[in-house]
Amino acid sequence: MKPAAQLASDLVLVGGGHAHALALRMLAMAPVAGLRITLVSPATHTPYSGMLPGLLAGHYSFAETHIDLAALCAWAGVRFIRTSITGLDPQQKTIAFSDRPPLTYDALSIDIGSQPDTASVPGAAEFSTPVKPVAALWSRWQNTLSGLESGARLAIVGGGAGSVELALAIAHVLSERNLAIDLYCGAPQILQGYNPRARRRVERALIDHGVHLHVDHRVARVKANALYLQGGAKAHYDELLWCTGASASPWLSDSGLPVDDRGFLAITDTLQSTGSAAVFAVGDCATQINHPRPKAGVYAVRQGPVLANNLRAYVLGQPLKSHAPQKRFLSLLSLGDKLAVADRGPFSASGAWVWRWKDRIDREFMRRFSHPPVMPDTTPGSSVPAANPIQAPCGGCGAKLAPAELSAVLAGLRQRYPKATQADNGPTLGSDDAAVVMTPEPMLLQSVDSLRALVSDPYLMGQIAANHALSDLYACGSTPVSAQALVTLPFSTAHVGAGDLEQMLAGSLSIFEKAGCVLLGGHSMQGPECQLGFVVNGLSGERSLPKHGLRPGDSLILTKPLGTGLLFAAQMQGRADGGDIEAAIESMLVSNAVGAQLAVEHGATAVTDVTGFGLAGHLIEMLGEEAGASLNLAAVSLLPGANEAITTGIHSSGFAGNYALVADRCEADVAVTDAAAILFDPQTSGGLLIGVSADRSRALVQALNDQGIEGAVIGVVTESPALVWA
Repeated sequence: MKPAAQLASDLVLVGGGHAHALALRMLAMAPVAGLRITLVSPATHTPYSGMLPGLLAGHYSFAETHIDLAALCAWAGVRFIRTSITGLDPQQKTIAFSDRPPLTYDALSIDIGSQPDTASVPGAAEFSTPVKPVAALWSRWQNTLSGLESGARLAIVGGGAGSVELALAIAHVLSERNLAIDLYCGAPQILQGYNPRARRRVERALIDHGVHLHVDHRVARVKANALYLQGGAKAHYDELLWCTGASASPWLSDSGLPVDDRGFLAITDTLQSTGSAAVFAVGDCATQINHPRPKAGVYAVRQGPVLANNLRAYVLGQPLKSHAPQKRFLSLLSLGDKLAVADRGPFSASGAWVWRWKDRIDREFMRRFSHPPVMPDTTPGSSVPAANPIQAPCGGCGAKLAPAELSAVLAGLRQRYPKATQADNGPTLGSDDAAVVMTPEPMLLQSVDSLRALVSDPYLMGQIAANHALSDLYACGSTPVSAQALVTLPFSTAHVGAGDLEQMLAGSLSIFEKAGCVLLGGHSMQGPECQLGFVVNGLSGERSLPKHGLRPGDSLILTKPLGTGLLFAAQMQGRADGGDIEAAIESMLVSNAVGAQLAVEHGATAVTDVTGFGLAGHLIEMLGEEAGASLNLAAVSLLPGANEAITTGIHSSGFAGNYALVADRCEADVAVTDAAAILFDPQTSGGLLIGVSADRSRALVQALNDQGIEGAVIGVVTESPALVWA
């Protein structure tokens, strides 16, 4: 088979705007060999601005109005990095962040939208809720809504299409709350540049919905619960939404690239910065100097295909196309209820049929991302029967060798090489989370862990892998002191590989530094995929935590929710929500250090971390041959989206092997229901499974909860060797 081309060039897309979403989809359908694409966004979901009023009005759900960027990137084979950019250096070709090393690029595209101009009005930034950036509008509105009581007064500052639709949507959905809504417009009339008939229809809708329109009311200053208008008038409010003209993010002008008089990037007709051919910009954050236009989403949508073409042409050294935006565009404004008004030049229309027209256009746009086309199947046409997997092997700890096969191999090796697999008065090969390599006290313990790439963000992968490796030491009650890394990077050119290595190790070091663990060195190589592993060393404390030693009657406590294997298997199949994946990542980044320390303080009888063999598999290791356990499935916490994945038939590739490990310990009439399937799901950087005497369990759970750890009693150790659940 012909090897894949090495990674030779990095294209970075900053921002999840409309143009980037379209361009990313088009680039994925016609990939360029050797080109790696990375999308950087502060949010996993980006809203389609045309449907946001409908979301606020209650006509659409969150999922219907937001593009799942994490899922889109997974489908497209694009790296997704969830963070905010703080700076750009076009000379060094790097973008900066507050939480990680700079990221290098060979070509860069920026589509970050705009933000309301709160700086020009004293107090606006402090006391108002800005409508932009729109990516977080829904969450900001939920916070605002929680502060609105019956009889409250909501003020909206702005006079464009966005503020009008916002006012009408809120008035519609809160019509029964006895709410006063004021719309303050500094201009003589709202909707500057719109057809007079369209404007009159909108003004009538504002009246019908009880929105008080105040034109020629320019806000000069804002204080808590008070607007001070030019001319000296004062107006009261309880909650304030700011929806004025767009302003640019400061780091754009700070980059040294040319900007217009309002701070937006100046771009040519090929959508490139006038100061750097490697930098492209689209949407509200940029101004085409030859064709300046108002800030409107329709222009970004039209730029998407041109951007995709020109980015591909740029990295291939081919001629670029010029883009001339239309002078007029069709504007469809929602009127709160399921009515809308259309405006284009002298043409104007309104009514329910216009809303249905708008609804059809919006849904067709979103369908491109909610139902992307199936990528061509590139697997060989013929294969032996055993080589036809149901699904691709999972990453993280879901990629472990099946436990039955692993146990058989280790047992055979221990028998053949007893002197090399058992230390004097110490553990045998594969018998514990970490092995004692030096005595006397304090003992030096050592463990090793390696993961196939679970996430595409190398910095995040470094954090997860480091946290995962340290968990074995924590589970033994030891304190980490040193580590060595084993890194496999995808085949790439030197500068691409160096950037990946820096990001991955920086992520690891951010975890090791907090743990007081020193990274002493390691080994790096290139291979067909990214992998990261660590050998970690720790010193024993005053009391160690054994993996074995559970006694009948002991309570079993779990410190993290389960479901990472399921969720990442679902993501591989294009069936996971980006928000659920984000929750799983946040769980994997929670250290087990505090939980282990509390287990020591409360006299735990046995502890292990729940990883690749699943909760049931690791529990069987703790129980040995004599004891068993009864589990309460209702007490086992699940990550968001895990239950939905189970009920739709999704399993990690490690599921079957994990069940086979414990099948002979399960009672014959115990069925593996959807609820029980979670017991066999492989976890990456999972929580601790702690055994503690029943009389101490309540105190330990309370101590865990006091530290923000989701600890709960999930079962009890029994005298019967069977594993049962209910």
